[in-house]
Amino acid sequence: MAGTSTPATQALTKGKISHRVHSYEHDSASASYGAEAVDALAGQLGLEPAQILKTLVIKTSDGKLAVAVLPVPAKLSLKAAAAALGSSKAVMAEQAEAQRSTGYVLGGISPLGQRKRLPTVIDASAANWDRVLCSAGRRGLEIDLDPADLVRLTGAVLAPITAG
Repeated sequence: MAGTSTPATQALTKGKISHRVHSYEHDSASASYGAEAVDALAGQLGLEPAQILKTLVIKTSDGKLAVAVLPVPAKLSLKAAAAALGSSKAVMAEQAEAQRSTGYVLGGISPLGQRKRLPTVIDASAANWDRVLCSAGRRGLEIDLDPADLVRLTGAVLAPITAG
């Protein structure tokens, strides 16, 4: 697929990871990036909304950035994410800080191919699927891959990190 090369897709190619890239038309007026991906791709690809993951950048109590990856429809438990990363608490990172650290724009932050690999926690529910989608590093571009490959490439820990 032309025009789909990003640091995230390059990391997958370099790691010889089987994946597919899906694109959809991003509405520049939309700020609900994950919901937009679910609306555009879930039905088209025969996926459950929970198979489409969002990537959030958080800051742990020691002031370091980390990544939390969870299903789009779910809400993040900052307390659970912090605990999974060995921290007492966490807050959402500032937008500018997240973009600067990852090299991606908000709504296109991928857990893969970041400027500096950040500690990562992926919601345990991802392991229930044979495939998941996550951002490919650009709004309107998603990577379809085996969740075990996502865990391995990011060096993530799996833990229940959704609220409720």
